[in-house]
Amino acid sequence: MSSLSLAVRDSSTMLRRNLLHARRYPSLTLNLLLTPVMLLLLFVYIFGDTMSGGTGRSAYIAYIVPGILLMTIGSTTIGTAVSVSTDMNEGIIARFRTMAIHRSSILFGHVVGSVLQTIISVILVGAIGVAMGFRSTDATVLEWLAAFGLLAFFALAFTWIAVGMGLGSPNAEAASNNAMPLILLPLISSAFVPLNSMPGWFQPIAEYQPFTPAIETLRGLLLGTEIGNNWWIALAWCLALTILGYRWSKAQFNRDPK
Repeated sequence: MSSLSLAVRDSSTMLRRNLLHARRYPSLTLNLLLTPVMLLLLFVYIFGDTMSGGTGRSAYIAYIVPGILLMTIGSTTIGTAVSVSTDMNEGIIARFRTMAIHRSSILFGHVVGSVLQTIISVILVGAIGVAMGFRSTDATVLEWLAAFGLLAFFALAFTWIAVGMGLGSPNAEAASNNAMPLILLPLISSAFVPLNSMPGWFQPIAEYQPFTPAIETLRGLLLGTEIGNNWWIALAWCLALTILGYRWSKAQFNRDPK
């Protein structure tokens, strides 16, 4: 059997392991989903009339849902960091190292499993947004596919970053704390308010972080707003974070165990 076949076989085994673990212990994923769902409910039903600036609550739902979908990705991938750190500290990774399996399959099993869980979480939160009144009547099939592709690429990028955070954390609690920026960054983006409503000195910080160009691209695809340069900035962020997260994770995983 070739090295590639072995890698695919072992990665599939690790993927099944992680999916079974997530199915048996769904509380972590559900708890992480509470943050974007609660923020969606809070900003629409409590602050919606005020935040809409007179355009109406339905218009604000359309504005906020793309940002909440990307916040869901950041929130859910915190669970990846916790899961990886738990595996490292409970000794299962050390046992895997002694077995005749492809080393990279351990990481790829975590990554693919996390991306699948994240996409399911995004679909669930999106369904809640639709139930609350979100509509995208003008988007074509290609635009929907592009939006889904962007969300999947974004999930992949931040999953690799979360894996690196989990590998570099001494315990699950530290991993959760280290991964908190993944859910805090959307709060200082254009997810809830337009950039031009922010203080001038703060606008460049909000504009050029990873979430804002992805949010604006998603709005453009689903709502028909102007995308401008945001699409390639979002893709550049995703590509850079994927490469960085992969190399960081691989370097930490290949270190001799302490």
